[in-house]
Amino acid sequence: MRGRNRARRPVVLSGLFGALLAVALVGFVSLGTGLAQPGEREPGVEGSPEGRPGGGKAKNVILLIGDGMGESEITIARNYEKGAAGRLALDALPLTGDYTTYAVQEDDPSKPDYVPDSAATGTAWATGEKTSNGRISTTPGTDRDLKTILELAQEAGYKTGDVSTAELTDATPAVLAAQVRDRSCQGPQNMAECPQDRKSNGGPGSIAEQEVDEGVDVLLGAGRLRFEQVIDGGPDSGKTVIQSAERQGYRVIGTAQELEMARSGQKLLGLFNAGNMSLEWTGQPAAPEPGTGPQRCQEGRRPDNEPSLAQMTQKSIELLEQRPGKGKAKGRPGFFLQVEGASIDKRDHAFNPCEQIGENVAFDEAVKVALDYQKKNPETLVIVTGDHAHTSQIIPTDATSPGKVSTLITADEAEMKVNYGTEKGIQTHTGSQIRVAAQGPILNYS
Repeated sequence: MRGRNRARRPVVLSGLFGALLAVALVGFVSLGTGLAQPGEREPGVEGSPEGRPGGGKAKNVILLIGDGMGESEITIARNYEKGAAGRLALDALPLTGDYTTYAVQEDDPSKPDYVPDSAATGTAWATGEKTSNGRISTTPGTDRDLKTILELAQEAGYKTGDVSTAELTDATPAVLAAQVRDRSCQGPQNMAECPQDRKSNGGPGSIAEQEVDEGVDVLLGAGRLRFEQVIDGGPDSGKTVIQSAERQGYRVIGTAQELEMARSGQKLLGLFNAGNMSLEWTGQPAAPEPGTGPQRCQEGRRPDNEPSLAQMTQKSIELLEQRPGKGKAKGRPGFFLQVEGASIDKRDHAFNPCEQIGENVAFDEAVKVALDYQKKNPETLVIVTGDHAHTSQIIPTDATSPGKVSTLITADEAEMKVNYGTEKGIQTHTGSQIRVAAQGPILNYS
């Protein structure tokens, strides 16, 4: 329980994925954890072995990333959706701690860059090494490719999945299955910053090309326009990335209905929007004093042909836990799945609290899917975290902000004033530490 005054102890993970995550999380600096002791129940945690930490090996890992989801964003979403005394699904995980997220400088990696972007933080957990902002699983300065946790899992025979509400070529999903100098190199026609990586120059190609070539079993998200671009070299020269994916055994789908019908037997590439996926909620953006509101958010904005993050998570687990064509056979391989709620960050940038909260609530519903699966499959380790902190803050309703503000009516039927003030226009990331929480097999506490 986070509020208790306990000595902070590192978590020691066991098994293959324990080793992989130990490698990956070395890229962060842990500030310790306040943990429930073995056999001790925590509020919101089932009393069964499936619902609390225990020994054994993690056969499966589900890593859920709330992009831009700092403690402030979590608190704003909790207050609005559940009330101040309520709890989100992500609040129920019994193992909690914090880590710092700073990047390093491109020209001098011995010095920190205190405010990271998603490319640098994603590279850290994906590879176990820090890098400079903008890089996708490559080293600062030297541009050396770094092996990722997804690649390690594949080499060990595990199924892999990568899910996001952003373009699949955006930084967080990209760090698992691509290595490029700059995060902008998303499709074959977006390679201005990565000429050495062009397939026509003998390189591995853009992020979209590499994700397909990597053979990730389940790729679900958006960014169809990146995958419709034409490849300029290699065996699929002149074809689109989608055509390359189909040649390599992918079934390519584009609607929630097609996702619902998907069955195991071949790799799956779901592209549910040309750009980022549609938002769940909307509302008035923040504005200079006196701001906007008081308002309640407008829910149910996502079109029916796009799946929710929870639906993508559920289907990914269903597909990954089965060997192709053999159903839920005994002895099936384990899996590694990363799930990103991407637009918490994007709507925080846009100083829109309703849209930000809606994406955080949708992310929390995906967390609940993962936790429900873990309770029935105790060999599964669920990890929930963010990648960097962001802008939004709760301030007194009578405060006069120099930034932009909006007042919301929460589940408590009370007013909550949300402030955005890191920039005059588009808001920026911040350098605060981030929560990391887990539920599942833990070897010991030391």
